[in-house]
Amino acid sequence: MLYYLFQYLHRVHDLPGAGVFQFITFRAALALILSLLIALVFGKQLIRMLQRQQVGETVRDLGLSGQMEKAGTPTMGGLIILLGILVPTLLVAELNNVYILLMLITTVWMGLVGFLDDYIKVFRRNKKGLPGQFKVIGQIGLGLIVGGIMYFHGDVTIKERTHTAQEYRLDSGETVRQLPVYGEAEKSLKTTIPFLKNNELDYTSLISWLGDGATHYGWLLFIPIVIFIITAVSNGANLTDGIDGLATGTSAIIGTTLGIFAYLSGSIIFADYLNIMYIPHTGELVVFIAAFVGACIGFLWYNTHPAQVFMGDTGSLSIGGIIAVFAIVVRKELLIPLLCGIFLVENLSVMLQVAYFKYTRRKYGEGRRILLMSPLHHHYQKKGYHESKIVTRFWIVGIMLAVLTFVTLKLR
Repeated sequence: MLYYLFQYLHRVHDLPGAGVFQFITFRAALALILSLLIALVFGKQLIRMLQRQQVGETVRDLGLSGQMEKAGTPTMGGLIILLGILVPTLLVAELNNVYILLMLITTVWMGLVGFLDDYIKVFRRNKKGLPGQFKVIGQIGLGLIVGGIMYFHGDVTIKERTHTAQEYRLDSGETVRQLPVYGEAEKSLKTTIPFLKNNELDYTSLISWLGDGATHYGWLLFIPIVIFIITAVSNGANLTDGIDGLATGTSAIIGTTLGIFAYLSGSIIFADYLNIMYIPHTGELVVFIAAFVGACIGFLWYNTHPAQVFMGDTGSLSIGGIIAVFAIVVRKELLIPLLCGIFLVENLSVMLQVAYFKYTRRKYGEGRRILLMSPLHHHYQKKGYHESKIVTRFWIVGIMLAVLTFVTLKLR
């Protein structure tokens, strides 16, 4: 909204300084600051309100150090993150951008699914919350929306490079650099494959056996892939949200990395230099992801150990969905296993623990465990590590994974 106001003031009244709103970097910085302020100010008010309403977390005695002391801590703090994302984005982002609209839909959609789960747990006193099948239906519904828009919307395009940037030396000795030349915007289901030199995969090539009409049926493969990614990442974020600050800090690291990818992919110059896919209009996503990172960091003010508030499923499902959809939009979804390695390991730790327990119970008559407890962060708690140390070390691993993700730009 402010974006359009200052565009009008700059174009019609030539207001000094109003033109700065046309720069993505300025609006991203403004979104980051606004989201931080909203999270800090609104967070304090929300915590007080939740305390008055006695909206506290119910904690089971799992034998973890310090776990029972968390009973009664306000939950549903994910509302802080949602507000910290939505308000700055609505104020300073270009709202007619299809990618911004897609991210707003994702935020609200997954926020509602998580809110329903928290509401049932807290106000209906049902510890099970929203039945699992309804969560899955919500994730599938979002996948259908995202996959459908990505496949059918006319503004979701890429541009293929026809000529690379070249330098010419004039007779005067001056060096002139010619910008790269790109063809017309075109619909495509191409995505980035890490570590390969010609690192683009067209999903339609996987169904080429259908013949000449394969390009018309690409959505049959693409949409299920989108659904799987959204479900996996949102569940991974949900499982990671088990100790103070772990999911929020990890998500801020991932969000920062994805924001840089969006900026690079939306720039002709950087896309050419790094030999990556040029995706028009994705630069605007930097504004959204700046608000996302600011909201996560602002929430950490109240969520670091000992936490004053928990995000609940309202926050964890939202941040997982946002990360998944953002990666899909900038065509970096195949980097998720590396960039979101923390989420992946947390997911796998639960799956392996449950599978091994069931297998050994059938074979030996009693279930055995691989870990002392799952998800993985609880295993380290059982081993006696303080949760602050676990969180910090997971953050360090997350930063290392983010750096390795950047390395894939050149390591092919």
